[in-house]
Amino acid sequence: MFFRYALLLMALTLITDLHGQAVPPPYALFDAKGKRAKYKKLVKAARAADVILFGESHNDAIAHWLQNLLARDLQANGDLTIGLEMFESDQQAALDDYLSGKLKLEQLDTVGEGLWPNFKTDYQPLVDWAKKNGLPVIATNVPRKFARQVFRGGFTTLEKASAEDKQLLPPLPVPYDATLPGYVKMLEMMPGGHGGKTFPMAQAIKDATMAHFIVANKRADVPFLHLNGSYHSDDYEGIGWYLRQYAPDLRVLTISTVEQADLNRLTEDNEGKANFTVVVSELMTKTY
Repeated sequence: MFFRYALLLMALTLITDLHGQAVPPPYALFDAKGKRAKYKKLVKAARAADVILFGESHNDAIAHWLQNLLARDLQANGDLTIGLEMFESDQQAALDDYLSGKLKLEQLDTVGEGLWPNFKTDYQPLVDWAKKNGLPVIATNVPRKFARQVFRGGFTTLEKASAEDKQLLPPLPVPYDATLPGYVKMLEMMPGGHGGKTFPMAQAIKDATMAHFIVANKRADVPFLHLNGSYHSDDYEGIGWYLRQYAPDLRVLTISTVEQADLNRLTEDNEGKANFTVVVSELMTKTY
């Protein structure tokens, strides 16, 4: 599937129309100051980071293609660890068995909440590449049953978890700042305040768990490339905020993915989201 993405991008950049004009690029890259940046600048910055939080739109082929490229460029410079929001911590043992060849994909899909519906198109190419190259892949997300539990009753409900279940969670009690703009915005988006104060808590337990398992599996001098929805790391909040609580010395690089009609500049509402922002054309086909 990675090669399909590569061929797609090659076609888009090389094919000309009937008038001999080059097809416009499908994406543009900008740095934290809103200036156009080259991919090689992103690679250089990623190689200097301890953790790279690659925020994506889950159905964006360009983001998945760039994730595949970046993983290869990081691994070419040494070792690499990959982490995925798309796997939950109760799936780690099964994921390890899949990577070692002990488990088939169909069997992996029966563990926990199973695979994401778009796993085969959007994430399996990277996981299988890691499998081929002997790279660890970490299931970082919280099992959804705990997120639902927090939504219903807040963080204190986690204290009742068994000792075994607590191994799937970040250390309790979970630090939480309800005034972070991202969590405040979540409440404002809910009509009539539906869900109350526990709604952003359900998001925060995901952010905290992902940060915890990134730190727990971070190897010295080995970059950790983490794939997550942009909303989990935009504005240096979410996972990034929890990384600063758990391991403040880590050098964290963030990437966001947004859509725009105009690729020539970063719009004001998309400025300041991350160290690098991938701007994808609104006309780009979605993977689902």
